[in-house]
Amino acid sequence: MKKHLLPLVLILISVIVSAQGNRTEILQNLEQDQSVNQDQTVTATITTATRLFGDKYDLTSVITIIPADSVVEVFDSDSTYYLVAFQGLEGFIYKRHATLNKVAVNTRPVNRQEPVQVQEEQPPQQQISRFSYLENKYGTSMAARLNAGKIWKGMTAEMVRDSWGNPQKINRVINANLVKEEWIYRNTWLYIENNTLVEWGPIR
Repeated sequence: MKKHLLPLVLILISVIVSAQGNRTEILQNLEQDQSVNQDQTVTATITTATRLFGDKYDLTSVITIIPADSVVEVFDSDSTYYLVAFQGLEGFIYKRHATLNKVAVNTRPVNRQEPVQVQEEQPPQQQISRFSYLENKYGTSMAARLNAGKIWKGMTAEMVRDSWGNPQKINRVINANLVKEEWIYRNTWLYIENNTLVEWGPIR
């Protein structure tokens, strides 16, 4: 009986030692993984010139116009907007105006003895200001009014968008050749008839 127990005890000891060795190896692998710096950046390319909003619930909060083919860094998203950074400015853009790029994961071992070398950034591409964009489109005096967020009777629907941004909702009725639209903003409704602003008032 003792002859049979001795080999079983030896087998049991070797299994325990092997398991201990595997745990040690796993811990060493985890430590090596922690010494690797993973820097994950999500970027998107702007497909058409788009506005950068400071507040996605206030479409009059345009910070700047981001030109087409610009690359922005993406931090977050919802069903309609991306939260992005562009040339030091942070805000919201419409998702439909951008295409996500492949996620770049840069992995490199961190050597604490070597100083970190900072690469010189390439000069950013020239930013088109909101006023310059409007001035090129409408002329100086009209651009000044639109840039200040002004609206007036007789302006086109496109001018309204350039002044206040896209509305939160549009109610449209088409009757023969007459197109009537009610544009709903945060605190105001606008009445547009055949692409021309006719009237507006506060939302009660």
